[in-house]
Amino acid sequence: MGHVRTLTRGTRAPDFELQDQAGRPRRLSTLLERGSVVLFFYPAALTAGCTREACHFRDLHEEFEEVGARPVGISPDHVEKQARFDAKEGLGLLLLSDTGGSVAAAYGVRRRFLTPVRRATFVIGRDGVVSEVVTSEFSMHLHADQALAALRAGVRAG
Repeated sequence: MGHVRTLTRGTRAPDFELQDQAGRPRRLSTLLERGSVVLFFYPAALTAGCTREACHFRDLHEEFEEVGARPVGISPDHVEKQARFDAKEGLGLLLLSDTGGSVAAAYGVRRRFLTPVRRATFVIGRDGVVSEVVTSEFSMHLHADQALAALRAGVRAG
């Protein structure tokens, strides 16, 4: 299997269905009916960096709501670990379990070395098109901040 390039702006986001932390199936196209989705891939629940990143999305909950967007976390962790992560940090975010890595592969963020997925965030509009991509591995706050800035710019432009 060749290296799949990370999705870029203007690309249609692949639809998928995965279980959330409560074991309920969630489909991207259904989530998009209610507004933009900020899909953030993180390597592992309950680790320091991923906790900082997810908590920053949590802390900006109202700001995302104001621009009609919903942050959704996704990692290779199983449903039970996602549930523990949500409960421990009081995230209140939808966390999806991509244990097989098929969604990470479709978005071009799956990898063989270091961590199972690259830390990457995709802002997906209601039309299913990616409007912003953030791929910093080390600036945990950058993901939510840049996604929010892109959404605000889009709201102003629209």
